[in-house]
Amino acid sequence: MVELISAGGWLMVPIILSSILAIAIIIERFWTLSAARITPKHVLAQVWTWIKNNQLDSSKLKELRLSSPLGQILAAGLLNSKYGRGVMLESIEQAAAQVIHDMERYLNTLGTIAAITPLMGLLGTVVGMISVFSEIMLQGTGNANALAGGISEALISTAAGLTVAIPTFMFHRFFTSKVDSLVLNLEQESVKLVDALHTDRSVEVKESDT
Repeated sequence: MVELISAGGWLMVPIILSSILAIAIIIERFWTLSAARITPKHVLAQVWTWIKNNQLDSSKLKELRLSSPLGQILAAGLLNSKYGRGVMLESIEQAAAQVIHDMERYLNTLGTIAAITPLMGLLGTVVGMISVFSEIMLQGTGNANALAGGISEALISTAAGLTVAIPTFMFHRFFTSKVDSLVLNLEQESVKLVDALHTDRSVEVKESDT
């Protein structure tokens, strides 16, 4: 493996570093973009129970806000629900914008890695081919085995770049689609709460006793 990396030239170093970064991002995004973490199923039911039992106070809102990204959005809406449907929706949209920004974190980096690693590999091949043709100019074409070996080594960096880029691109598309699905779920849950509260009633948030 070390010989293969060495044969690919100095551009193998940034390709390998890019692969390590891509793996780290993929693992982190799998953990962060879990549906159970972003949109827990029990959150909306819990909020509605608090409302019906007149238990919604500042401590409950804080608990809700810290529980999950969905809780953060619902808490922002509940905090401003008494000002009317329009203000509540605006508060939800502002909170959702921050949540969506957090969910999309590192995806641009992942996409960039998928785009540039084939180019780095191609550059490595071009540099390698330049070296091969330089040898041809100096020694001629008599040694076919040496030329074949040189060309083979020059292509290693392109193969490495594609090996990194293809799965990275697939994971980038997967996470982008997952974010879209999570955003839709967040929107649906938020709309359910808004529709349940307005225009029938507004929520009064009590001061916490603690």
